[in-house]
Amino acid sequence: MARKSLVGEVADALLDRIVAGELPTGAAVPGELELSSRYDVSRMTIREAVKTLTAQNILRVERGRGTYVNPVNRWSSLHAVLRATSEGTDASDSAVQLIELRRMLETGACELAAQRISDEDLAALDAFLEQMRRAHHAGDLQTFVEADLAFHDVILHASENAFIAVLFEPLSRILAERRSETSVVPAIQEHAISMHALVSEALHRRDPEASRAAMDAHMQQTLDDLRAYVLQK
Repeated sequence: MARKSLVGEVADALLDRIVAGELPTGAAVPGELELSSRYDVSRMTIREAVKTLTAQNILRVERGRGTYVNPVNRWSSLHAVLRATSEGTDASDSAVQLIELRRMLETGACELAAQRISDEDLAALDAFLEQMRRAHHAGDLQTFVEADLAFHDVILHASENAFIAVLFEPLSRILAERRSETSVVPAIQEHAISMHALVSEALHRRDPEASRAAMDAHMQQTLDDLRAYVLQK
């Protein structure tokens, strides 16, 4: 168990360097001798740590040439991708990609929710939307973000598709961080309130097509706002 723990520590240390940009995409990973000296571990430990990252497609081994860092879109570890997204140097790209992911999943979830949503869920949407309005006027960013996230959470669960909720749960922390970054802009809050109102209206009518379209418009507005108010800074 001790050896396995040490392997994990070295793998995490290498991942830290990759996420920080010290070992960028396409970079060659230092050899076993250099790494064993740096981390004061055996070459076997280094080899196992590299195997761990290779199994997650973070690294690739090219026979006769060396070991190289793969682009994030090839990684198969959600934990590693989340670290790269929240801590890495490509914040702009990851922010856009997160919205693209949300657009693919949340439009479908909203369409399903329109057919299955309960009266209690609709009441909850109304309450969170009103909470967003009050928080916006009060300048209460934290409450605004919490209400925004809760609004979307109601829709995800109202879809009654267990896989959707499971897919979103690991993203909860980074979603909260991104919302706090964008929602600090008053104009973005105003746009979000308007778009949430349109989504709520479509769900109240229990219209699947309109609900999907409203959520898609919301995601497009979110992307437009990100590019206009955040990424241009």
